[in-house]
Amino acid sequence: MFTEEKLGQAEKTELDAHLENLLSKAECTKLWTEKIMKQTEVLLQPNPNARIEEFVYEKLDRKAPSRMNNPELLGQYMIDAGNEFGPGTAYGNALIKCGETQKRIGTADRELIQTSAINFLTPLRNFIEGDYKTITKERKLLQNKRLDLDAAKTRLKKAKVAEARAAIWAEEVTKSEQEVRITQSEFDRQAEITRLLLEGISSTHAHHLRCLNDFVEAQMTYYAQCYQYMLDLQKQLGSFPSTFLSNNNQSSSTPVQSVSTPSVLASASASLPSVSNSIVTSGISELKSSSGNRKARVLYDYDAANSSELSLLADEVITVYSIPGMDSDWLMGERGNQKGKVPITYLELLN
Repeated sequence: MFTEEKLGQAEKTELDAHLENLLSKAECTKLWTEKIMKQTEVLLQPNPNARIEEFVYEKLDRKAPSRMNNPELLGQYMIDAGNEFGPGTAYGNALIKCGETQKRIGTADRELIQTSAINFLTPLRNFIEGDYKTITKERKLLQNKRLDLDAAKTRLKKAKVAEARAAIWAEEVTKSEQEVRITQSEFDRQAEITRLLLEGISSTHAHHLRCLNDFVEAQMTYYAQCYQYMLDLQKQLGSFPSTFLSNNNQSSSTPVQSVSTPSVLASASASLPSVSNSIVTSGISELKSSSGNRKARVLYDYDAANSSELSLLADEVITVYSIPGMDSDWLMGERGNQKGKVPITYLELLN
């Protein structure tokens, strides 16, 4: 019968416009739900091998083995390197602090994945694997009922033509008419069942909207945590040196330019406590413009690159002052009978 309809040899019972619109809406919802779900999975877990592994364990109803995620792995490498280089050195200390922050970000990443999977991905998957499968099943039944109805109509039409030619008895026509009534009733009943299911798509959209809000809230929490962790790390690093011990091949008077905080980050943190670099900078500016000296606490160990510089130990207190013509990133430091240039980024001026 379906083949005859395609060839134009049989009439086709058309669905009403409302039902056709509902079917189109359901197909559209299924298509975009699948795309959004799959891309969200890629966003949360970029590694395709890891996604396949999680899928296999999920189908086996087993828990996937716990592994470090990328931020946690980077953090562990940084901590191990910092301990290897020495926690007392500027670079080693900075690596450890950065590593600890990366591991916190890794934990936040796990929480985002878990929350998003429960509140967002699972409802989308339930629609694809549950509600839409039911709709597809009932739609196929409707298709079969429609084909049955069309076949009954075709037989009735042929019977009436044959009756007009006195080729069959009237009872045959009556039988065909009864068959059409029965198949029409079954078709109408199945169309109603399908329509009720399809009208539930609007409720599905409302439910998915709530799930989307949950996903946005989870992302907002994650990015706020990451921002706060990095802000705290920036405060911990404070006036970390722009020149590290490994830069001995560079001229000691030309430190590497430090990376400035992005303007968007600065504006976002306007309401949060800022690092006291401005206070330190103003104090150093006053010291450079005067002929006096100040006490300063050493923040990090520093090994002199040449005889004109003074080696430093973290937490010791030295006397510092400026001399005319000295580079803006350096001060003269004194410890007892020893004196030499010291980088200002290793110092905290004392009142």
